[in-house]
Amino acid sequence: METIIFSSNIAQDLQRYLSTKKYSKLGLIMDSHTINHCYPILSDELPTHSMYAFEAGEKYKNLDSCQGIWQWMTETNLDRKSLIVNIGGGVAGDMGGFCASTYKRGIRFVNIPTTLLSQVDASVGGKLGIDFNGFKNHIGIFNQPEGVLISDQFLETLPEAELRSGYAEVIKHGLIRNENYFQSLKTENWQNQQWKDIISVSVGIKREVVDKDPKEDGLRKILNFGHTIGHAVESHYLDSPYHLLHGEAIAIGMLTEAFLSHKFLRMPKEDLESIEQKLLAIYGKISIADADFDAIIKRCFQDKKNDGESLNFSLLKRIGTCDFNIVVGKEAVIEALEYYNSLDN
Repeated sequence: METIIFSSNIAQDLQRYLSTKKYSKLGLIMDSHTINHCYPILSDELPTHSMYAFEAGEKYKNLDSCQGIWQWMTETNLDRKSLIVNIGGGVAGDMGGFCASTYKRGIRFVNIPTTLLSQVDASVGGKLGIDFNGFKNHIGIFNQPEGVLISDQFLETLPEAELRSGYAEVIKHGLIRNENYFQSLKTENWQNQQWKDIISVSVGIKREVVDKDPKEDGLRKILNFGHTIGHAVESHYLDSPYHLLHGEAIAIGMLTEAFLSHKFLRMPKEDLESIEQKLLAIYGKISIADADFDAIIKRCFQDKKNDGESLNFSLLKRIGTCDFNIVVGKEAVIEALEYYNSLDN
């Protein structure tokens, strides 16, 4: 299990943490945004290190970027006793961890998530990987970081759209595991909340689930609520003018999969309406063209929870309780997308 440190002074806490580690060389991996906005917060307290920055954005979470990282590791002469620190959002943690775990059959790494999304989601669980041929996280492994340092200081560097994107995973944690938490999350003036407390609760929910099921054999699948359709929508629009941030797509996924929860698990209608109200108030809605339905459904079939030719969903029995391995047919997914399009914003 990785060590998670909640920090109020990230520069000092990172310096203190690194002073307890033995390593031959220290390498930092980050993206082009992080090096400008987050690295300066840490730089004065860092020991001697090398750095590599890749182009920011989900579309760069691919083998080409990995090749650049591995090339830098090789040219910098990082050895098996080196330590990597990944600084940034989910892309930096996923891809930096993946590259560290495969370089020379694996070197140690530490994650410093700088977005709300990565702090409450990607920071816990050891899922590492990259996108491939338009499919999300298609190539990857499970491997835990040595440590994760989380600080709400970094949230001040985020555009509001990125903060809102991460908030979708916070809402999901309430939906799958804690109704009171879900009800407590604000829709008005949501930007001004006690983020340190929210991050702590969300990390606690995810960690409790992951500890019970590290390799996603069963219970951990509930963390994918909203993600079967959500990831498919995100991937479909990734290289289009209608590109969505992860959380914006997952909001669509949670709305459509809440509809499926009502249809298949008889989740109460009032729960469906409560979910609609909260998500539409924060994320609004887009229009998904009927012509896109088939392509989105084909992407759903690439979801890693599927077994053979069936679509396996994680769906809600009610707010706060989630079940998994619920088989859903193509026609019901079409119905869910039509339901989404029919919502009043």
